[in-house]
Amino acid sequence: MQCRFLGVLALTGLATADVVPTAPNIDVPFSITQYWGAYSPYYNAGNYTAPPEGCTVTQVNLLERHGARYPTSGAGPLIQASAEKLKGAQSFNGSQYGFLSNWTYQLGTDVLIPFGAAQSFDAGQVHYTRYASLVNSTTLPFVRASSSERVVETALNWSAGFAFASDKALPSPPPLSVTLDESRNDTLDNHMCPTAPTSQNQTAAWTNVFAPPIADRINNAAHGAHLNSTDIVNLLQLCPFETVAFEKPSNFCSIFTQDDFKGLEYYIDLDDFYSTGYGNPLGPVQGVGWVNELIARLTVQPVQDETQTNSTLDGSPKTFPLNRTFYADFTHDKTMIAIFSALGLFPQTENLSTSHPDAERTWFASRLVPFSAPMIVEKMDCDGTPSIRILVNDLVQPLTFCGARDGMCTVDNFVESQAYARTNGNGAWARCLG
Repeated sequence: MQCRFLGVLALTGLATADVVPTAPNIDVPFSITQYWGAYSPYYNAGNYTAPPEGCTVTQVNLLERHGARYPTSGAGPLIQASAEKLKGAQSFNGSQYGFLSNWTYQLGTDVLIPFGAAQSFDAGQVHYTRYASLVNSTTLPFVRASSSERVVETALNWSAGFAFASDKALPSPPPLSVTLDESRNDTLDNHMCPTAPTSQNQTAAWTNVFAPPIADRINNAAHGAHLNSTDIVNLLQLCPFETVAFEKPSNFCSIFTQDDFKGLEYYIDLDDFYSTGYGNPLGPVQGVGWVNELIARLTVQPVQDETQTNSTLDGSPKTFPLNRTFYADFTHDKTMIAIFSALGLFPQTENLSTSHPDAERTWFASRLVPFSAPMIVEKMDCDGTPSIRILVNDLVQPLTFCGARDGMCTVDNFVESQAYARTNGNGAWARCLG
């Protein structure tokens, strides 16, 4: 999806539009946006390529993260407190700290921001343009969202952009047909594995490696601030959050170096990897439910799952139809990480080190789950053979686990490769429940 600088609109519930809102490209020092991990604005990990000759897309399954948001209710107060510590320093050495005399914390909590709304609208336009042949006024995408406000608004903005790009070929946006309650069974939210370990130990270990030298440097320039390593992590996050919220580079960005942001990047990589990724023994199982729903759509067979699925919703053709050409699901980053891991994408031969980043790793959160990240599963007819390919942020995945060639895998081979999902996580789901 291509984002241009024209300004943005909040689009929640918009049915039609007279202008095209777009998420701006925001110029920040030394191109650090790709070091913001899961807080990075969407960017293409690869350029979309057409299906191979002889293959025609017959079905699309889109899984997309919500657009850019404010800090969560848990993180926001901690970030603000660290910033107030820095502002309260007795004196400063360096012009980059001058802005603090007039700075106040102005970020909201949890909800989608206008930049994030525009990202979703942009994505809808791109996906209509790419897959217009699969839809018409009576065959619309089937849209679901997890019930968090920012996820629901993302789905609505995407639908508005999808309809806008049709130039009135679609009289109205695809409706949000199902909202999955996050307090109940929900394949679009990872909340149903209370016994799963957290990533706290791993992120704390890395913080103790990369953050102390940064704290020493800033404390030497901000006399009396007494920042600790945790404060550094919080302050680094203010750069992306203020930048996307105000659509201009945050002054906090100028306090840090490119290497500092690489430290933040790895912090977020570790957080995802050890939360719902391969580093957590109960991480991938939290994505099994959605994978089994995907298998049902690809094979036009009822959902077979005993994990996160809502059997009532998935058992009804009204709330889980099997005859659609386009499915669009909207979710959170940690849930997408669990789904990637359940599928077998971005494999790591070893767990990520907590003392030094591996430059050759496949695991970069900014390439996996930036704000508004899409995963697309294209089902194709390839000279009579049902086949698939998977794209994450437009990059075709190799799918070596199902004997793929150039990222193409037959549907039968793909289903066979998903034994982990088809067995409800090889017993891991039972451990989620104690």
